[in-house]
Amino acid sequence: MSGRRTGSGSRVLAIGALALGLSTATSCSAELAAPTPPSPGLLSSEPAVAVQPPPTAEGPGQTAPGIHLTAVPRGDGSFDITEDILLRGATSIVQLRPPESGERLQGMMIRTAPKATNLQVVADGQPVSLDQTEVNKARDLPLVTSATKLKLTYRLTGSSVSRLHSKARRASAAISPLAADTDDTLPTNLAVSGGGLLNVVCPRLQETRCAVGEPPGLGIQQGIPAAQALAVLQLNLPLQP
Repeated sequence: MSGRRTGSGSRVLAIGALALGLSTATSCSAELAAPTPPSPGLLSSEPAVAVQPPPTAEGPGQTAPGIHLTAVPRGDGSFDITEDILLRGATSIVQLRPPESGERLQGMMIRTAPKATNLQVVADGQPVSLDQTEVNKARDLPLVTSATKLKLTYRLTGSSVSRLHSKARRASAAISPLAADTDDTLPTNLAVSGGGLLNVVCPRLQETRCAVGEPPGLGIQQGIPAAQALAVLQLNLPLQP
């Protein structure tokens, strides 16, 4: 009788040890399956920046002084852009400037000629009458009445180039706020819609890689001073024109 009890106890201990081993293995497997940090992307070998939330209806340009720029890429390489701007004080002059030519930018070795077309401006909720709706160089836009809240909408063309020896629809492009010179200290949030963004560098920042997260949820570092808010994008263009 004693021998049978000893054998039974041994089997219980063996089953317990096996269960503990399986639990430990499961725990180790879960640890090994944990998400890895985002890839540093194709334009840099530096570690990826921590993921940040995308710009929202609150923050710079919305409920606090700053600029909120949203760029919607088109199949022809142009962008439909909206800039919401909240200034620290009223101004009667809006200073406009298109992005830099691509030949001077990291990741874009081909000359480009960026310009804004079909420009529309709303100042403190009132449409602004424009003699010219195209901006291909720096110029001032006078306002009839000083304003603190501005909205600019326009089509940005000539700022992108197709990537040589790459997949179809792959392109590089430069974007920056058209009204950045109005107050170049304003914190700026840049957002590119559509999920085709692959990498971003900001040549005017000390740490030039300014992409956050990874595709298809890749975003751009937030709160960049307007004077430095120039982003060179690597992206897949959408199929539509």
